[in-house]
Amino acid sequence: MFETVLIATDGSASAERAVRAAVDLAGRFEATVHALYVVDSGDVAATPDDVREDFERALATEGGKALTFVRETATDDPDPGEETVVTAIREGDPISEICAYADGIDADAIVTGTRGRHGQHGYLLGSVAEGVVRRAEHPVLTVRQLEDAADGEA
Repeated sequence: MFETVLIATDGSASAERAVRAAVDLAGRFEATVHALYVVDSGDVAATPDDVREDFERALATEGGKALTFVRETATDDPDPGEETVVTAIREGDPISEICAYADGIDADAIVTGTRGRHGQHGYLLGSVAEGVVRRAEHPVLTVRQLEDAADGEA
């Protein structure tokens, strides 16, 4: 049923929980895992000119860490099956980039956390997760962050 699972991650605690759920889902179907981190061009553009390049580089570094977490989680899966992990970093509007990437790989499911780096500002469903749910042409699985994980533990 699932051959390709896209994990949209920002490295947050909510995303880490979503990664674990997505890796489990992919493992059950021996699906290929695609992990995507999007450097938000809006955040970059809002940064003062004198630190913009450093900020963008820091976001890309965080993206690399988030994608490494996905790869390590898939590798640590006790029943890994045949799934592989493909990683990518894109820059742009996260909602548009996630939906476009899902279209490009013909994802069977998109998995994302409900709250990301912007935390409580998204209230019940983070703005990126909500946007993906509304705009994606593929099924979206949102994974809620547990209450006791609010302090950074997944």
